[in-house]
Amino acid sequence: MDKKWLPLTVVLGVAGVAAVTASLWPDEEKPPLPQTLCYGALSRQTAELIDDGKGGEVSTEEWESPGKGDTAVFKTCQVLRANPDNDYPRGTFQLIISDERYDSGPRKDSVPLGPGFKGWVRPDEARATLPAGCAARMGSTAPYLTVTLNKPSKKGEEEEKKLVDRDTAIRNNATVVREAAVNLAKKYGCEA
Repeated sequence: MDKKWLPLTVVLGVAGVAAVTASLWPDEEKPPLPQTLCYGALSRQTAELIDDGKGGEVSTEEWESPGKGDTAVFKTCQVLRANPDNDYPRGTFQLIISDERYDSGPRKDSVPLGPGFKGWVRPDEARATLPAGCAARMGSTAPYLTVTLNKPSKKGEEEEKKLVDRDTAIRNNATVVREAAVNLAKKYGCEA
């Protein structure tokens, strides 16, 4: 090789290595998305069942506070979807884990939750009662511990009605509360 080309060969070789390294290096280290949401009650896949048709990455906001009066458990998880148009996510549903002194029974126009847990389902709301002993395992003296799914305002309901029929909405809501109840019962060791 002619010595006059050696510096150019070295510079091009170094530039090539730098270009390959830069293309393989991640732009920004992002932690992996959690696979469980809502205090470990839901899988990401199940949370994505309820959609308003606008897509967007699922995320959650979780908060908890002591229950009202002599109850001790009140945990809320707002399931959100990213908006393509702005930085403000929109709520798709809320999951509430709470202890209760009384069984409020089913809501009007609801159907039974089905095998596995006592509860009921509607297109806009669903509830599962966890097995006896779950409330005590979570530090409550109340006899009931429930997982309730609430969907957003009437506008959100109208948008979902256009996407899914009543039976599909009921099936999706039942899947969400049933999975949450199963996972919470396992987590606190109070499976039936």
